[in-house]
Amino acid sequence: MAHSQIRIEAQIKAPLKKVWSRWTEPQHITKWNFAAPEWHCPAATNDLKAGGKYSARMEAKDGSFGFDFEGTYEEVVAQKKLVYALADGRRVSTTFEAQGDSTKVITVFDAEKQNPEEMQKDGWQAILNNFKRYAEA
Repeated sequence: MAHSQIRIEAQIKAPLKKVWSRWTEPQHITKWNFAAPEWHCPAATNDLKAGGKYSARMEAKDGSFGFDFEGTYEEVVAQKKLVYALADGRRVSTTFEAQGDSTKVITVFDAEKQNPEEMQKDGWQAILNNFKRYAEA
């Protein structure tokens, strides 16, 4: 079954090397990988190679809800591109483009069928915006 694709992006005022490390290293992922202040990411793992697994635990701070966001890498090009497949077969691709002292981050992901696409886009963009704040700090 074909999925429609959703695109989000952000211009990060930080060099590519810093953006890449903040995006891929678990000690950084836990600092930004959530969409709203009442959520957090208490744990993350990242085996950054084709066939490697990515996992991030996302939880409401009050403990009322949580889930594991997991994928398996299909393609890893250091400081350029990450492609992974989610358990349900949907794919996510993130590219990193150095632009002087800034880095453009673009994520394209297959939409799921349970929630409206606008809601999915808003949620993923909120996480990317949170990453931007963290990476620029």
